[in-house]
Amino acid sequence: MARPVTLFTGQWADLKIEDMARMTSEFGYDGIELACWGDHFEVDKALSDDDYCTAKRELLESHELQCYAISAHLVGQAVLDNIDQRHKEIIPPYVWGDGDPAGVNERAIEEMKDTARAAQKFGVEVVNGFTGSSIWHLNYSFPPVSSEMIDDGFALLAERFNPILDVFGECGVRFALEVHPTEIAFDIYTAQRALEALDNREEFGFNFDPSHLHWQGVDPVEFIRAFPDRIYHVHIKDAITTLDGRTGILASHLNFGDPRRGWDFRSPGRGAVNFEEIIRALNDIDYQGPLSIEWEDSGMNREFGAREACDFTRGIDFDPSTLAFDAAFADD
Repeated sequence: MARPVTLFTGQWADLKIEDMARMTSEFGYDGIELACWGDHFEVDKALSDDDYCTAKRELLESHELQCYAISAHLVGQAVLDNIDQRHKEIIPPYVWGDGDPAGVNERAIEEMKDTARAAQKFGVEVVNGFTGSSIWHLNYSFPPVSSEMIDDGFALLAERFNPILDVFGECGVRFALEVHPTEIAFDIYTAQRALEALDNREEFGFNFDPSHLHWQGVDPVEFIRAFPDRIYHVHIKDAITTLDGRTGILASHLNFGDPRRGWDFRSPGRGAVNFEEIIRALNDIDYQGPLSIEWEDSGMNREFGAREACDFTRGIDFDPSTLAFDAAFADD
């Protein structure tokens, strides 16, 4: 049976959820992955208003949409990050507060705990998101970076996320980190180290997104094979490298969509991610969850792109074989 195809609303939070749900259904999707910003899924209201989750489900059901996950990327970023003015633009005012960095970190931790509680109340078992990172700025290793400084970053992950994951466990919800530059885990080796820092607890796994691995030169299929029991959710997102000898893979401080960049995101099927091998690898690990399109392409109309991406994703998905192709020749 084909996996459900869903649309992540993170890049559509400028639209009201009523409009977003209607459009998602019109585009042809089976479901929707609700971002915890805009009015798409509001954690504080989900916990304070007894009717909020029921009304949200009824809205989605009126458009024949399922919801398998909610996503808390923005608040999650503030858990481990060294807080600065940028974070004010991405987190709720009640989490930002007076902007004192330690206070922002602490309020973000509490909001992530509440997100697990809200997910349980809403009836989903996966919260996708980010962790942030206190050591991302040390990535180049100059001035020289000691191993102790990196150790401290992963120790901080354990210190701040174990209490969050305790609540996730109590709620029967799993946290799926989208492995991504600027997070504590951004490739295979750092993902393994993050798991080890958290004693491999089951509440912590990954939202597999091939685009962020591809442009770094990491094979997304190898990530799936490295963590077959930790792929809790899947994003369908494409990317392409456009190195022309003038810019590099670090993109020269040029914003997304600038044609001078060394890499950028593309609508699914229009980049260089090998989705054929990804689907085969997902079949190998028996992943049966949704294929959720995170649509980002600065050069394309998003409504056209979202509709096309839905059709593309249905076209690449297939069930694994239940028998060997030459089984008919086997001896009795």
